[in-house]
Amino acid sequence: MIILKSPQEIDRMRVPCRIVAEILELLRQEIRPGVTSLTLNDLAERETRKRGALPAFKGYSGYPYTLCCSLNDQVVHGMPSNRELAQGDILSIDFGVVYDGYYGDAAITVPLGEVSDSARRLIEVTEASLCNAVAAATPDNRLFDISHAVQSYVEARGFSVVREFVGHGIGKNLHESPQVPNFGLPGRGVKLKPGMVLAIEPMINERGPDVKVLKDGWTAITCDGGLSAHFEHTVAITEHGPDILTKL
Repeated sequence: MIILKSPQEIDRMRVPCRIVAEILELLRQEIRPGVTSLTLNDLAERETRKRGALPAFKGYSGYPYTLCCSLNDQVVHGMPSNRELAQGDILSIDFGVVYDGYYGDAAITVPLGEVSDSARRLIEVTEASLCNAVAAATPDNRLFDISHAVQSYVEARGFSVVREFVGHGIGKNLHESPQVPNFGLPGRGVKLKPGMVLAIEPMINERGPDVKVLKDGWTAITCDGGLSAHFEHTVAITEHGPDILTKL
């Protein structure tokens, strides 16, 4: 069941979403060669609690960290570690909080210094595909119009869309209906309505779309060793169009 939010509920969601956006921007400034993702994780948790919020991911289905930190060929759900980040790496950070009973969720991918041309293009294309997807999140469009906006843009530029992981509804729960794939035919799926709030999150691979989950039960990597990028916003659908709640 898709839970529509009232304008008042969407306003309450702005607070956790702004906290997510603020802390992601802080983390972006801290990402540099020599830093560890575990240091970033600890910073995110301190800043979350300082703002009176709680980490959304920590303890979720047993996940032990505040951040998901996916490095290079890691697609999603990478675990923070003591490995020092290096020049040329790309790091995807997925982050959520809960505040006053409502969730916010967003993700960014950050290059460390000079990266390969392919890595730079992958990041640019993934972020642009999210912009296209958000633009399609309008009343009377259908769910897969969002999906097609990602897939058509990405594949036309030589990259591939991950199938196994998708976006989702969000509100009083971190994951709600509907699922939001990043691939699909336009004009399909449920009709989009004001009050729907979606976590739209393209996960895009440099080479093929296939992924596998490591023995830790969380970390998903590309099967062919290619790089992967991930961007996400929490977006409310309103009568006037999409409202990006996790944008500063």
